[in-house]
Amino acid sequence: MTEWSTDTALAASLDAADEFAEFRSRFELPPPPDGATDSIYFVGNSLGPLPTRAREYVNQVLDRWATLGVKGHFQGEPGWAHYHEILIDPLCRMVGALPGEIAVMNTLTVNLHTLLASFYRPTAERHKILIEEHAFPSDHFAVESQIDWHGFDPGESLVTVKPRDGGELFHVDDIVAAIEQHGDSLATVLLPGVQYYTGQVMPIDEIVAAGHSVGATVGIDLAHSVGNVPLTLHDSNVDFATWCSYKYVNSSPGGISGIFVHERHVNDQSLPKMKGWWGNRMATRFAMENTFDPYPTAESWAVSNGTALPMAALRASLEIFDEAGGVGALRTKSEKQTAYLLYLLDELLPGDVASITPRDPAQRGCQLSLEIVPDDIDGRAVFEAIEAGGVFCDWRYPNVIRVAPTPLFNTFGEIRRFVDLLASAIAANRTA
Repeated sequence: MTEWSTDTALAASLDAADEFAEFRSRFELPPPPDGATDSIYFVGNSLGPLPTRAREYVNQVLDRWATLGVKGHFQGEPGWAHYHEILIDPLCRMVGALPGEIAVMNTLTVNLHTLLASFYRPTAERHKILIEEHAFPSDHFAVESQIDWHGFDPGESLVTVKPRDGGELFHVDDIVAAIEQHGDSLATVLLPGVQYYTGQVMPIDEIVAAGHSVGATVGIDLAHSVGNVPLTLHDSNVDFATWCSYKYVNSSPGGISGIFVHERHVNDQSLPKMKGWWGNRMATRFAMENTFDPYPTAESWAVSNGTALPMAALRASLEIFDEAGGVGALRTKSEKQTAYLLYLLDELLPGDVASITPRDPAQRGCQLSLEIVPDDIDGRAVFEAIEAGGVFCDWRYPNVIRVAPTPLFNTFGEIRRFVDLLASAIAANRTA
């Protein structure tokens, strides 16, 4: 167990012993702004940095487009029509899925609609969808519009669960109680794997068990989970899930999304789908018949042909994760990084900064949401000052700075420097 210290020599020794240190060189990190001596990229929870190899793979696609034109769909390795196939196994390892349970397609909110079209099947008796109160707006809007689409009233059919006693964090008992409260009227549960504001890792296994016990389908939004914390979607018995890949998976701005559908559903032909040409088996796709011949996998949910350039960028990042041994292998470093940051904040900024992210390592990933506590500190000015000092992070109203030290490319030295920058910014922005 590490014996923590505020001495900067500890950060140097931790970095010297870091088995993942060489992976930092696999990324192109943004330079500091004018006036700053260095940059600290702590915003992989919003957009991951560029994997260097992505340039090579994207340029390969561009070069083949220039030289082969349309023939590039089937010529070259891999042809664009089959490009998604090389992404399936790495994603299965990342989310804990079987190969037939994954498809690479679309973007997150489009995939939410596509999956809800199959898994939200409301009836007069069972029509409610349960989400978190103050869910990420995309999720709220998708659910609200699905309820509208089916002719129900969101005021009655959209139900929420919230943290107890005005707090920020969820208790598993409250989630289970909310699911049981709506019982026979609950059609679908849609909750995050990691809560975007607080960074809390949610109890997926317990959520799934509670939802299934009342006869509801359970979907998980993994936007802040994939590439961040270990996942076991198949064994957790999740019905469906989707994610964006541009946060911790570093797959380019707005990069291509993925879906998970549990194997017990993939061949259930009674499930309705938003059908498209690309969900049809390759063997019969170009017969151009108007009879849907679906893949016997999650790929039958695909609608449009794959987008080669975003898939090339995703390929580059997934290779890095595999070379590092996967998210599970990175998890120990991640827990140590956040523990070190929490220690420094407790020792050097007591009373000024508090983490609303759980202290329990099992309930947090890379992200710590840091609340600027005293009323006499201008939190927004603090955020702007550390940004000017070279820290890439983000601000959430009313007074929270989200930072995400990420094990593939962030160092312990950066964590130590961040706390010094934060302390200076707080001292300069007290209003009393």
